Amino acid sequence: MIPWKLLDRAPVPGGGGELLLYRRGEEFSIRIAGRGELMNSRVHGSEDALAALTCARLVERERPRLLIGGLGMGFTLAAALRELGPDAEVVVAELVPAVVAWNRGALGAQAGNPLLDARTTVREIDVAHILRAERNAFDAILLDVDNGPEGLTRDANDWLYGNGGLAAAFAALRAGGLLAVWSAGGDRDFTDRLRRTGFEAEEIRVRARKSKGARHVIWLARRNP
Repeated sequence: MIPWKLLDRAPVPGGGGELLLYRRGEEFSIRIAGRGELMNSRVHGSEDALAALTCARLVERERPRLLIGGLGMGFTLAAALRELGPDAEVVVAELVPAVVAWNRGALGAQAGNPLLDARTTVREIDVAHILRAERNAFDAILLDVDNGPEGLTRDANDWLYGNGGLAAAFAALRAGGLLAVWSAGGDRDFTDRLRRTGFEAEEIRVRARKSKGARHVIWLARRNP
């Protein structure tokens, strides 16, 4: 078997450890040093579903504006662009500049180079800063940050999935807008927090590899008009 080759490494701002980019043939892996794999280019069915499920609920919106928290390997962004029309705008917030560079380099072809799409704007910033600053700005916010509510890489992500972050996301959404959250597993407390914030929330389980593989969780939470 072809061995994994380390291509690059990058610190996560805020003391979140170090990300490692590996390649084995045409397969890529992003890992966090000492704590295992975060994502793999062969396993992105649930990331695709995060975008597809969200965009299917936006079909009646004109010129939809989306915020994606976490670029990852670009699969969520690519799936959103496939579903959206030419007048859509997608803002991607990525905390680690190296992840953006990887997606502009060798990793980009895996998802079809979605950063080259004219509808995409990339901001190398913590998505929390955008949520705090924007009001009634987005038709949908998609969060694929860390491992979900049970964070793995940064303690600061606790705010994002806590009462403060959810309230900020609620305020950043337009009336009837959607907050979509990816997670490696379920979390009953998180569902309750969504509802207490004022969202109508549903929890959907999807496969990591379309029809097989581990089951991941997507929350779809609508801001009441």
